[in-house]
Amino acid sequence: MPVVLGVAGGTGSGKTTVVRELLKAVGPERIAFIDQDSYYVDVDWESPEQIADYNFDHPSAIDNELLVAQIEAIKSGEAIEVPIYDFVRHRRKAETRCVEPKPVILLEGILLFAEPTLRQLLDFKIYVDTAADIRFIRRLRRDLRERGREFDDVLHQYLNTVRPMHLEFVEPSKRWADVIIPQGGENRVALEMVIARIEQLLR
Repeated sequence: MPVVLGVAGGTGSGKTTVVRELLKAVGPERIAFIDQDSYYVDVDWESPEQIADYNFDHPSAIDNELLVAQIEAIKSGEAIEVPIYDFVRHRRKAETRCVEPKPVILLEGILLFAEPTLRQLLDFKIYVDTAADIRFIRRLRRDLRERGREFDDVLHQYLNTVRPMHLEFVEPSKRWADVIIPQGGENRVALEMVIARIEQLLR
């Protein structure tokens, strides 16, 4: 059976940096990477205002039923077709991404530990813990540069859904973590410990 790892933490905490370091250290040829963001529910929007008011940070915004089913499938040795989500249109694309089973299945997402059925599939849970101001700055920069957002829209979303949902679901979920990494990918000592543990699990 493959080892299933989960990397969770607030938006902008440095999860992607941790994942990148794990891929580099363990080897991409041994890791099947799956991003929870790919599993946003595909909503047929009626207006831009509906998108602006939608809570993308609540667990109900994630198609956990599909995600759990696909994790169970890839654990049993089946290839899966992972959705591709367009963050500009806020819709799933028609095409999917084929992910083949490998010795390590690596999941990343802010709400991984908040969903009990998903949490039970994880053999090793890592929470990336970073100060709120740093996380906000990183998210703001990402949304402006990569997702074509306006500053006021990003700020509105952060205050109305991102921050409240972080306090209600994401922050409390770190009690389920096996390892908490302060400062994200900049914490080399913690990363080396995590990498050693992964290698131990693989052996």
